[in-house]
Amino acid sequence: MKSFPTLVNKLIILCLTIFFCHESLFAQNLQSERIRRLSSRKRSIYLDSGIFHNGGPKRTSKIKAIRHNYSKRLGYERVVMDFTTKNLPRIYGYISPGEKKLYLDLFQTEIPSHLDSFGKSKFVEKVNFFPIQKDTLSVEVVFKKNVTLDIFYLTGPGRLVVDIKG
Repeated sequence: MKSFPTLVNKLIILCLTIFFCHESLFAQNLQSERIRRLSSRKRSIYLDSGIFHNGGPKRTSKIKAIRHNYSKRLGYERVVMDFTTKNLPRIYGYISPGEKKLYLDLFQTEIPSHLDSFGKSKFVEKVNFFPIQKDTLSVEVVFKKNVTLDIFYLTGPGRLVVDIKG
């Protein structure tokens, strides 16, 4: 028969293992996701999950503004991120339906010290900015409910466009 302290130690190790592995048991396998390349035109293909990027070379840019408009007639809200450059910086993104969030990594992109208020939105609860490194800005768009997104870009000036349906 094993001693009581040995059984307690094994039980503690088991509990710690379950505690630290719990999150990874329910994490999404991003390698199984299809990675989409953003288009330079609206496709009207609304997605509720997935990974995307715009490809192309890294270019230094700065966010100029974030604006939005809801069109009842068209049935969606458009959120536009304006950049100071003719083309977009390199962007990687992830639509996370379980969290009701859109994550964006903008490379070699700065955010001005003052960005006008986003205002009231039909679908967007808030937009958070996280300057991760000197050359990387992460943006988290939190939605009020589960939504579908059509994401594309425009040039001259560079704009990232997110059409949102709820």
